[in-house]
Amino acid sequence: QVQLVESGGGSVQAGGSLTLSCASSAPITWYCMGWFRQVPGKKREGVAAIPPNGAIRYASSVKGRFSIFKENPENTLYLQMNSLQPEDTAVYYCAQKRSNGICDTTPDDYTYWGQGTQVTVGS
Repeated sequence: QVQLVESGGGSVQAGGSLTLSCASSAPITWYCMGWFRQVPGKKREGVAAIPPNGAIRYASSVKGRFSIFKENPENTLYLQMNSLQPEDTAVYYCAQKRSNGICDTTPDDYTYWGQGTQVTVGS
């Protein structure tokens, strides 16, 4: 069983930055890794996904502001979030799944999930 632990959430003012981390108990080199977020009463939505090789995918709402990257030797995934806005307020989750060549941002496709970390952006 793969375990994922997120950290780095917190409260910032609009325009601020945060970097989220996700430590996996299993090697991540050949897995799809993704960041997702959810607000109460809404479906979980994809934020970004990074494949073992190939193109990174971002939700249109975060493109140009957020950056997903990973450190394979440390089995750690990151999400650098800049120019944060109140609408970015959510619980952020990282997730992991075996790669079949396509790493998208569809939550249902992912197997392993972290417990989430809260991000709150004040106006």
